Amino acid sequence: MLFSEIIGQEHIKNHLTQSVDNGRIAHAQLFVGPEGCGTLPMAIAYAQYLLCKNTGKENNNGNAACNLKFENLSHPDLHFAFPVTTSDKVKSKPVSKYYLEEWRELLKEQPYGNLFDWYKRLGVDNKQGLINVEEANEIVKSLTLKSYEGGYKVMLIWMAEKMHISAANKLLKLIEEPPNKTIFILIAEDEEQIINTIKSRCQILHFPPLAENDIKNSLIKKYNLEDSVATKIAHQANGNYNKACDLVYHDSEDIQFETWFIFWIRSAFKAKGNKAAIHDLISWSEEIAKTGRETQKQFLHFCVEFFRQALLMNYNANDLVYFEPKTEKFKLENFAPFIHDNNILEISEELQNAIYHIERNGNSKIILTDLSIKLTRLLHKKSQTTA
Repeated sequence: MLFSEIIGQEHIKNHLTQSVDNGRIAHAQLFVGPEGCGTLPMAIAYAQYLLCKNTGKENNNGNAACNLKFENLSHPDLHFAFPVTTSDKVKSKPVSKYYLEEWRELLKEQPYGNLFDWYKRLGVDNKQGLINVEEANEIVKSLTLKSYEGGYKVMLIWMAEKMHISAANKLLKLIEEPPNKTIFILIAEDEEQIINTIKSRCQILHFPPLAENDIKNSLIKKYNLEDSVATKIAHQANGNYNKACDLVYHDSEDIQFETWFIFWIRSAFKAKGNKAAIHDLISWSEEIAKTGRETQKQFLHFCVEFFRQALLMNYNANDLVYFEPKTEKFKLENFAPFIHDNNILEISEELQNAIYHIERNGNSKIILTDLSIKLTRLLHKKSQTTA
């Protein structure tokens, strides 16, 4: 993957190319950024620049055979580790090497894809992947071997926050003192979930969300969209190129999530003193509980953002509002007054608690039913601010 193929982030490209050109390459680096900002494709382009001895931001003029291997993501000195779980293909002790075919497919089709896209590709969205201690053993084993081409070896660990504590402890010494010409690139969305002993051994590079203009230009180039359409999608994507691509194909999970959310909100409004609406909430909880845990977590994150957008609209921060609900007879401006200073913190806390418990394999039906009942009370709270 070439730097010229990476959307935006010019200052980061400059930093990475200059660090290689000047021979100042940190042996352990942590790329942190929100979904769809390009941390993974940037890491691959950086590895290609380093291993193929390329020059310039176009990432060319290097070893042609090496660059060709990168086109197929099959360079022998580029190693990957990422969250995996058991599946029909791998019944026990799953590690990344068993899923390399699916991984390369994901990178070719959705280089800006997220963890949800990855689990869907594996058909395991009812399970939660980990970078486990068996994976750590594989990493140690592969990096103790000599470089295939006599230069650098790069170990790219995607979604490093999913690393189990036993795997992290196994890798501590190796990350601190790797073999000669061995580079670790860890990629994460949530820096806080990575243990401090790992973070302290890495040079951290923060990626901002992509600029709307960069997303718009890329959409026009890739999908041949009209300027006005690309501009609208770029705004709705909120710095997330993966979401922008989903919106182009009308394939965003947000469409289904919006349907669930609005039914939930309407039922919660009616539920005060209405037994029939309580039954609707219980049925809703049962329906969502039948989906995979990753889907449930993704949906609840969507809910957090929906409430945040309503709050911003309620307080006239319209420049920051990018949601455009597509459900008939539902308008964000009509919903916004119900989300205010006196309930937003509690609503957000309850959603985060639900995500926490689902992540730890709690009973989804009980968690979601409890959340629904609490939401019924919170939506009817009055704002403390007087007009």
